[in-house]
Amino acid sequence: MSIRRLPEHLVNRIAAGEVVERPASALKELVENAVDAGATRIAVRLQAGGTERIEVIDDGCGMSPPEMALALERHATSKLPDDAIDQVTTLGFRGEALPSIASVARLTMESRVRGAEGWALTVDNGTRVSEGPAALPPGTRVLVEDLFARVPARRKFLRSARAEYGASLDVVKRLAMARPDIAFSVEHDGRRVLSVQGGETRPERVAALTDRALFDNSVAIDFAREGLVLGGVAGLPTFNRGVADHQYLFVNGRPVKDRLLAGAVRGAYAEMLARDRHPVVALFLDVPADAVDVNVHPAKTEVRFRDPALARGLIVSGLRRALDEAGHRSVQRPSEAALGMWQSEPEAPPQQLWDYRDTTPAPVGAAVVHDRRPTFLTPPPQARAEPAYAPVPETIQFPLGVARGQVAKTYIVAEAEDGLVLVDQHAAHERLVLERMRRAMTNGGVASQALLLAEVVELDEPGCDRLEARIEELTQFGLELERFGPRAMLVRAVPAALGTGDVHGLVTDLADELASFDEALSLKEKLDHVAATMACHGSVRAGRVLSVAEMNALLREMEVTPHSGQCNHGRPTWVKLAHGDIEKLFGRK
Repeated sequence: MSIRRLPEHLVNRIAAGEVVERPASALKELVENAVDAGATRIAVRLQAGGTERIEVIDDGCGMSPPEMALALERHATSKLPDDAIDQVTTLGFRGEALPSIASVARLTMESRVRGAEGWALTVDNGTRVSEGPAALPPGTRVLVEDLFARVPARRKFLRSARAEYGASLDVVKRLAMARPDIAFSVEHDGRRVLSVQGGETRPERVAALTDRALFDNSVAIDFAREGLVLGGVAGLPTFNRGVADHQYLFVNGRPVKDRLLAGAVRGAYAEMLARDRHPVVALFLDVPADAVDVNVHPAKTEVRFRDPALARGLIVSGLRRALDEAGHRSVQRPSEAALGMWQSEPEAPPQQLWDYRDTTPAPVGAAVVHDRRPTFLTPPPQARAEPAYAPVPETIQFPLGVARGQVAKTYIVAEAEDGLVLVDQHAAHERLVLERMRRAMTNGGVASQALLLAEVVELDEPGCDRLEARIEELTQFGLELERFGPRAMLVRAVPAALGTGDVHGLVTDLADELASFDEALSLKEKLDHVAATMACHGSVRAGRVLSVAEMNALLREMEVTPHSGQCNHGRPTWVKLAHGDIEKLFGRK
């Protein structure tokens, strides 16, 4: 076959395949153009997740008619004043975005430079169809309609409108996080879903776009080394999530998804978080332009560092230092008003206390002994636990032995016939709850416990969408939810096995877990993920003091429960030191 030169429209479609994978990709390029144009306000309007309509309006510098025509040619850009591609300071610079989008959609661009008349032109799937004067304020408006409508092979690979909307919203959030000086707004199907004002501080903007509670439950990052500067905010270890989707990384103001940086964050929190929990961070790394290559990916979502070890070490050291300086801080403590609700047990007035051992007056100068044993006039204890004693069972009867105590309010110490057993109470109980829920599902469903007052849990809109789509499946687990407006879910009942503890944390983690589902997973695998998340919230937590009876009950259930040797995340639930191992520790063998 002879070599031929590809036609322009086909070249543009091939480029579109690299730059425009989905509506979120096109939206990213348009918003980046608005940022680079010096906009102070950027408005985004979407329909059907961006598959039918994407509109971006900014108040930037605008373009003249000749510049607009040139912007629709491939590799034409105003963002590289010379050939020094290693000195790029703008978000976009390839000059491929607009012609690529225009080759697979109907694109209408209107722009006006201050002090001049506005102009508009329309390109329909690579063909210019109209142009002429337009009335608009200074700035630029770009409208993209029917993306991939004439490329069915690409259109069929798009996900649902709801999924595409979630991806598009995430793109805007990341770009808005990088520029707290710019006001952003997003409308979807005519409804305002995001609005942040310009002039915010970085922590304020991050909290506004992630979780308002992050502002009070995070530490500021300010660290520099060898010309690299790290800033941003990092959530306290106790302020964590079930998936890593709440980690936002930026290099020179550019949102990136980089394995090196993500691995550094994981390493910094390694000794402070369980492997199944993930921190909430927004890190901004500023490096000299010649120390990083931003031209390694067509969509500019990846970077390459000249010294990767230096970048990784900076993040690990910066995060650890900030978290170490936080000292004893944990998730925000209850207010003084909440603490004041706790009451100590009142004592009976002195005249109600009888000394029934000796009612004769004491000699003058003698010590008076007050008997504090309760009488029929003493107020009863207010929910005060009293110790109970029972015969200690024989160790020979049970593989995991019998409980002898508890260490650090986390580990059960048991004596077995052949050694010493240490049990992680949270990990073990988590597995037991999961297996109970699986058995209940096999027998027709998990029993639910209605809440006395329905609880409202606020989430972002995509999270609510994911939960709403799974309401029927979650009901099988005893969790009864209702949509409560665009950004909240109403919880009416929870699985009886879990009790009514941290309902907010349970629903939030489920929303995160559903986001991480692979579409290829079977229904059984998805249900197992949900059950594991619920079981984690329903299990005995580390730090809880258990009675001897409770510890032995846990050991007995472990002995008859399948897979109880490991928790839901693959960690061991118990270890054993044989008598011989203990003797070696003391040099007796």
